[in-house]
Amino acid sequence: MTTIVNQSSYLRVAKEFPKDPERLNLQINKSWIDIANAVNARVIGLYPTNGAAITGEEWFVLQGSSKQQSLRQVYKFTSTAPIPHEIFTNIAFVSPNSYGSFTDGTNFYGVIYANSLVPIAGQLTFHVTPSVGTVSGNIVIAAGAGAPAIVQGIIVLEWLSAV
Repeated sequence: MTTIVNQSSYLRVAKEFPKDPERLNLQINKSWIDIANAVNARVIGLYPTNGAAITGEEWFVLQGSSKQQSLRQVYKFTSTAPIPHEIFTNIAFVSPNSYGSFTDGTNFYGVIYANSLVPIAGQLTFHVTPSVGTVSGNIVIAAGAGAPAIVQGIIVLEWLSAV
């Protein structure tokens, strides 16, 4: 049997409020909590290039029943040169929601979060190295044989911080 964990994020579309002021006050307070919970359960659609944004996702992979939020940042690139990601907190996991796209000036293609140590023929892939001390880690892009030329592209990196 599957256990559904997000039963509280549903928000009713209609509600009848009582006329009694005390009961109305209780209903309004409860409604505010319901609205806040429903709004906070959505994924936040911010994709900044100048810093990390909280995604609004809740992950439970590292600390059992303790939730962790993931962070997101967008990185631009015009070649396969390593991209310093400037993430100096410990990255606990890079989210499988990380991805990218690029253009050769004519068509648009995907960039795969994969093992860049073994390039895939015809594809661009990337992996992430951690920062060490004050030296930034990198987003490492690998072009497989026959991959289209890069004019410009973006990597959307999502991660869980260990702190």
